[in-house]
Amino acid sequence: MPVTLYMDEQVDDSITRGLRRRGVDVLRAQDDGHRRTDDTVILDRATALGRTVFTRDDDFLVLAQARQTSGVAFAGVVYAKQVVVSIGDCVWDLELIAFAFQPDDMVDTVVYLPL
Repeated sequence: MPVTLYMDEQVDDSITRGLRRRGVDVLRAQDDGHRRTDDTVILDRATALGRTVFTRDDDFLVLAQARQTSGVAFAGVVYAKQVVVSIGDCVWDLELIAFAFQPDDMVDTVVYLPL
């Protein structure tokens, strides 16, 4: 089963469109009724849905580390620094993650792009 993604609200729509064109299952936070929602709620919602969060927001790294330290499970986070990783590289690497990994591989994990 492929990894499904939950896009943080600040993720550029061209990344989402590129992934969808490649057959990746992507849900944007704003399409799930979570516009201007606290990052903790986004991570909880993605986990409840079994989706890995993709973000370019450093705050998710702090949240993920706190959960790893305290033993609170989450469905995974993929992070790409805004200025360093291009939109094309994000699409390429996220497609690879979606189809090469299993959802269980992502649990309680943070993956940094580029791969």
